[in-house]
Amino acid sequence: MKIRYALALAALLPILAACKADDGSTNTTAAPAEPAATPAATTEPTAAPAAGSEGAAPAAAEGEKAPAEAAPAAAPAPTTAALTGPAPVEGADYQVIPNGQPFQPAAGKIEVTEIFGYVCPACAAFQPLVGPWKAGLPSDVNFVYVPAMFGGTWDDYARAFYAAQTLGVQEKTHEALYAAIHSQKTLKGERGRDSVEDIAKFYAAYGVDPKQFAATMGSFAVNAKTNSAKQFAQRSQISGTPSIIVNGKYLVKGKSFPDMLRIADHLIARERGAAQAH
Repeated sequence: MKIRYALALAALLPILAACKADDGSTNTTAAPAEPAATPAATTEPTAAPAAGSEGAAPAAAEGEKAPAEAAPAAAPAPTTAALTGPAPVEGADYQVIPNGQPFQPAAGKIEVTEIFGYVCPACAAFQPLVGPWKAGLPSDVNFVYVPAMFGGTWDDYARAFYAAQTLGVQEKTHEALYAAIHSQKTLKGERGRDSVEDIAKFYAAYGVDPKQFAATMGSFAVNAKTNSAKQFAQRSQISGTPSIIVNGKYLVKGKSFPDMLRIADHLIARERGAAQAH
């Protein structure tokens, strides 16, 4: 697997996060529909015989029990992908992250994070695979993009990611920004350094006021989120991008991009089984 290596994280000074990042990336897989409720049987009411008339219906025997109500149907389990290939082996296919925790813990959810960089060619090549895979994840999996903070233009685009998220355009611009940098080359990426105004101009095409976007990139809230993202990458001991992390515990290795996703499927299933065992 060809992984884009950037500045080593060991060279980055730790930065204390002002607050926990509030990432808006959500699982796009719709939850399974609730089973339709069974309609109650209806009967026409029977008129009670007049008092004293012959053929009056006898009263129900004392102690006779009413029929038990049917138990409600259980909620459907998340639809899971069929696992392929051998079970992953620690050290060869993934490494355990010491004291690993999800980036954004959510009750009842298994978190998968991709640490990525818009300026990274390997991440751009990975997106056509990870995008559809993300869309097909089960309803109990929460996929979160975490931008890498490797300095310079990487940091500029990490701030752009969180500014776009804050202004509600991150999802619809994610792939388009990769294309602008790597295919259309209307933005420089690592071939130079795009100014904040250059980046804001890209987002203006999606209905965002460029001045508001530039101001949001430099806001306290966005700085807090990028600091949190940087700390998460450091704790996860990544050496390059793209990196896939399952539930904050496992850093996926793999021999190719498809192999990374195959291993991630196995680790998701492992985490699901562990949760169900408790």
